[in-house]
Amino acid sequence: MTGPTAEETSPSAGHRRPPLTAALPTGTALVFLLPAALLFGFFVLYPMVTALTYSLYSWRGTSQESFVGLGNFVTLFTAEPYATQVPRAFAHNLLLFAGSMVVQNSVGLLLAVVLHRRRRFKRLFQVLYTMPYLVSPLVIGYLWSLLLSPLFGPVNALLKTVGLDALALPWLGNPTTALWVVVLVTAWQWVGFPLLLYGAALGGLDHSLEEAAELDGASARQRFWHITLPLLTPIIGTVSVLTFIFSMEAFPIPYALGGSTGSPAGATDVMSLLFYRTAFQSGSSNAIGTSSAIAILLFLVIFGLSIAFNKWFRRAERRLF
Repeated sequence: MTGPTAEETSPSAGHRRPPLTAALPTGTALVFLLPAALLFGFFVLYPMVTALTYSLYSWRGTSQESFVGLGNFVTLFTAEPYATQVPRAFAHNLLLFAGSMVVQNSVGLLLAVVLHRRRRFKRLFQVLYTMPYLVSPLVIGYLWSLLLSPLFGPVNALLKTVGLDALALPWLGNPTTALWVVVLVTAWQWVGFPLLLYGAALGGLDHSLEEAAELDGASARQRFWHITLPLLTPIIGTVSVLTFIFSMEAFPIPYALGGSTGSPAGATDVMSLLFYRTAFQSGSSNAIGTSSAIAILLFLVIFGLSIAFNKWFRRAERRLF
């Protein structure tokens, strides 16, 4: 004969505790969601719908004229200077994304792994590496433009001091090097962002898998490539998509280093600078329609490719797990 169960003898028998995951009442949930929904609608949805509407009309100054449909979008690819500047600016945005992926995210992952394995001064170095991206990108851009000045910049002065005069270049005045300076400055500022995300992901991994591989004789490199890196696929996907969005929206650092024209000779021109010039500096009577078309085009590219990247990484996760 069996005795009473633990549930029957417990003080709370007959009074079951409600599940911790019980859903909030619909009315309460709506109250919590309403402020965020209002802010999102006012600051995101409304400007997007307005820009889309503006892009479908021709304008004379601030006066809306006739409906032109996709006419402003056609202008971007058929009329100068847009037919030249739009593909060039898009190419520069993509190069900025590729450079950020190679430099910023690779260095961020390397630093995260090193700090994860070596606990001493971990917090100190995390703070040091993440401090730059807490500063305004515009300030960072102007700071580096001074550091790289060919007249009084300390970077060229240091190169000349150590006998590397051939490398003391006008970094921001040479079309060959200017864009890569933008890439490196962007990576320098934002390296702390992937560092924190990768560090958090490494702290949440199941280390028993790596310990089992170590007992089987796997080296540190083999454990990283075959165990740690595949387990980081979800966060790599997140970091990659966010890096793509940030790179396509880049404005402050290119503006600080190359001005609104993307100097020298358009070498640092990106889509946000092109939008800014078209809207505020072109002097065109249809500036509102054309600049709105640029904004909508940029949004569609970011939105479409972000979804494609996200789906690709989700498929990669399913294959691994």
